[in-house]
Amino acid sequence: MSQTEETTLTHHAMLVAWGQYSRCIGLVKAIEAVALHQKAVEHQPQTKVLEFLVTILGGFEHLKDITYSEHPLDKDVTVARAWGQPTWADHSGVSRTLSSLTPEEAQAIMGVTDQVSQPLIDKEVVLALGAGRLEFDGDLTPRPVSNASSTYPGAEYGLMHDQIRLGYQAAIVSMTSPTYGRIGLSARQHAGSTVSCTQAESLVIEAERRAGCRPLRRTDGLEKRIADMSPQQVKLTEDVAQAQKRLEEKQVALVVVQQQVKNTKIRWQELETDYHQHQRPERPHSKLAKARNQLGVYQRRRERYQLKVDKAEKWLRQRQDRLKAYSAEIEHLQTRLEQFQQDNAQNTNPATAVFRLDAGFGTAENIALLIELGYEVYTKPHGNWLSGWLRERAESTDTWTRVGQNAAMVAWPQVQLEGCPYPLDLACQRFWTNKSYLYSGLLHFGQHDVVTHLPEWFHYYNARQTIEAGNKELRQVFEVHHLKVRSAPALQLQEHFALFAANFVRFAAHWLAAQCPQVPDGWKNSSQPSVKQQVKVGAHTSAWVSWSDQDCLLRFTDLSVFAGRSFHIRKNWAFQPVLPFLKSYFFSSI
Repeated sequence: MSQTEETTLTHHAMLVAWGQYSRCIGLVKAIEAVALHQKAVEHQPQTKVLEFLVTILGGFEHLKDITYSEHPLDKDVTVARAWGQPTWADHSGVSRTLSSLTPEEAQAIMGVTDQVSQPLIDKEVVLALGAGRLEFDGDLTPRPVSNASSTYPGAEYGLMHDQIRLGYQAAIVSMTSPTYGRIGLSARQHAGSTVSCTQAESLVIEAERRAGCRPLRRTDGLEKRIADMSPQQVKLTEDVAQAQKRLEEKQVALVVVQQQVKNTKIRWQELETDYHQHQRPERPHSKLAKARNQLGVYQRRRERYQLKVDKAEKWLRQRQDRLKAYSAEIEHLQTRLEQFQQDNAQNTNPATAVFRLDAGFGTAENIALLIELGYEVYTKPHGNWLSGWLRERAESTDTWTRVGQNAAMVAWPQVQLEGCPYPLDLACQRFWTNKSYLYSGLLHFGQHDVVTHLPEWFHYYNARQTIEAGNKELRQVFEVHHLKVRSAPALQLQEHFALFAANFVRFAAHWLAAQCPQVPDGWKNSSQPSVKQQVKVGAHTSAWVSWSDQDCLLRFTDLSVFAGRSFHIRKNWAFQPVLPFLKSYFFSSI
């Protein structure tokens, strides 16, 4: 390096390197420019938001670790300088700032991180489209808290890790990245009672928002679906008319018997008065006895007819409710069709894309929606939707194909399943567990001939474990399961920052590998850059940092596991963003 200004010691080496990178990509200035309503005493509120992000990047379990860890972050002025800050605040100051964030301020901060990372995502979108198609994975992952807690706003009980727990659910969507292996696109926090089958459409919306492109909607299939529903709507309308006619007939009969009761009662009362006045005894076959018996017959008949009317009214309401629900569904699909037609008219450069989801999302309606949205779909059937059908089919066949060490599959193409308007490729998986077989289903819709290539289908679907690995990384590396805040905006910000941090470390590792020859070999693999080692070890190891203008030389100390290595980190970074015309070219050429 040229003339050195000063050398300082840090116990958070990688946080210094990441601070340099954050300034390269404009992250620090962008967050500092966000307007926050809080007053500055010793530190700007934007500084404390940045400190919160650094805490997550460093894999700190709790917010208090800023102050009370073995090497407190708030005393590390070298890290603060790398992030363009004079000093850091203690954990209590960070907590107060986060607790005071409004939903609008939290959304603005999240928008900044999205904006900063968007050029890198755009580049991966172009690379993925150049290779063939976009691949999205979605999941709903739990964030449990103590069942005895009452300080987490909006926390609700739900199924988490096969137990009923109090907490939240995070809806995650990621994209397969040619350079980085995977990129997280969105993380939205929901109440703990939220279930996967309600989140499919929102995951698609988030994926399309971040990718900046979408496939053509399958309006032809949707039009046919609506047309195929019309005969059933006519039948339901006829059922309502018949039920209405049946009710009217029962009501007429009831009116007749009610009049009979009235007339007979008057006759009985007159006879009773006459018998009383003339002191005549009532004999079993007298006119009074006959009138009394006739009145009882009509009254019992009235009760029976009233029950028939009540039953007819219930029958009519049921038919009306069915017709109303069915008509509402058609109206909903018609609105969807109009929206999709508008989407297609505005989509001059459609993309080819795949969505992979687990069984929690695999309802018939969700699958139909994803198909109509234009995606190739890989999923599993929801709940016990097809369990009986699959077991019956599987037990009657012996044409199993081995697809894994203890797994085999059998499949059927273009099966029209009950409740789903589109034919699907259907497979049954069989896993040997040393005692018995376990069965599960696979569903597919798309142009690929998966039925004749069962091993490829099996391995491609199970490649969605990349998002499961991402969820595990968020929990075990970025400690997102330790909820560090107690306000709703800050909780959403933590979820968002954790996903951003996972992307950030990958982006930064690629950047470091390009300019620092002594980066450990494991970090140079851009698709698997040893994120856990960088965060849990690299961000908590010591190094000497020598500054020269905006550049720095980072030399790991002899006490570090990386002793002997040094990084010459330049603040300037040449990056060519994806130009709009280039992105359009790739979209139009797929």
